[in-house]
Amino acid sequence: MKFLLVFPSWPKLEHQTLFNLPPHGSVVMAAAIPAGVEVRFVDENVQETPFSDEWDFVGLSVMLTSQLPRAFEVCRRFREMGKDVIFGGIASMLHAEEVQKHASSLFLGEAEGRLEAVFADQAAGKLKPLYDFLTEHAPIESVGPARRSILDPSCYAHKGVRMADLFHASRGCRFNCFPCCTPYLGGRKFRPRPMERVAEELSLIDNDRLFVVDNSLAQDKEWEKELFRTMIPFKKHWCSHPIEDDDEVLALAAEAGCWYVYQAVFDTSDYIRNRIKRYKSFGIGVEGTIILGLDNHDEDAIKRLVDFLLEVDLDLAEFTVLTPFAHTPARDQMEKEGRILTNDLALYNGGNVVYQPKLISPSRLQEMYHWAWETFYADESQTYKMYRLYKSIRDQTPRPGRRRPV
Repeated sequence: MKFLLVFPSWPKLEHQTLFNLPPHGSVVMAAAIPAGVEVRFVDENVQETPFSDEWDFVGLSVMLTSQLPRAFEVCRRFREMGKDVIFGGIASMLHAEEVQKHASSLFLGEAEGRLEAVFADQAAGKLKPLYDFLTEHAPIESVGPARRSILDPSCYAHKGVRMADLFHASRGCRFNCFPCCTPYLGGRKFRPRPMERVAEELSLIDNDRLFVVDNSLAQDKEWEKELFRTMIPFKKHWCSHPIEDDDEVLALAAEAGCWYVYQAVFDTSDYIRNRIKRYKSFGIGVEGTIILGLDNHDEDAIKRLVDFLLEVDLDLAEFTVLTPFAHTPARDQMEKEGRILTNDLALYNGGNVVYQPKLISPSRLQEMYHWAWETFYADESQTYKMYRLYKSIRDQTPRPGRRRPV
């Protein structure tokens, strides 16, 4: 069987430096495809989809809501050719009802141990319209190394610099953050991968830069320390979402090669100021992730927040507009309050105001979103700040881990 797996393109945010990371969900799913299936992977952000009759089966791996319009177009073209098209991925799960209007089949949930039946059904002409494992999580021990061999590494470089590979050490999240859909997708129970599985996958990754994509590493302090001790021998440089604010944890993270963290900056408190200072005291950089348009944000509050960001010495900042994605607490609240302005999936990319803010007009929030990007990067462009962050690890001698005096 010849199986084509497509990662659809989507419109990038206007202010972001244009580069492409290798998709993670696609290579994790591909690892669960049965032996004997010939797999061709296409990332439409860097490659063209081969619309030809040679494929026995077509899959669409859809991570982002804003990818869905393109995914539906790809699906339509292949179905007109008589091909079965199955959807999977985060956005497919979040918008299952809409996806089922387009797809031959929809796969919900984690792929490990479940795809043999899907491919057997398709080969027998008995493909089901729905395979629903959303609440039946795969045993975490069954999550092996991702199948990165389906990627073309030459597609994932920016100005000659190879981009980070994506990797995960756990699934699920015990938190229930306002804009996040992870509890719906992966459950509220933290599910760490066994350390032998973590080490196995790290040993197979030939890239010395990683993005550890777990929703938060600050789930269990003892697990974090064990994870970082496991990572130390592999000599990787990596970025991640937040890490526990603990001396031993931060020191081990730095020794394990923590390059920078994504830190949510949601106010101008001393807590946030000290959090950033603490990371930097261990030689760990910080990229602020800033959501604009929270219910306490008026124009002055956004201006104060950007002033604060310029004071606290962030290495990078990424601004988005609060977006009420499906199956998040934000969506639930705004639907109840009648504040959703549009359900146009293409606009749900974090750069468009799709709801009625409480303290500012939609048009003014949109203007303030652009103002925030332009103001923060007025003196140094995002591209230059990214270059400095990459240069910091290239020039790092000795390895990270030594704490700097505050």
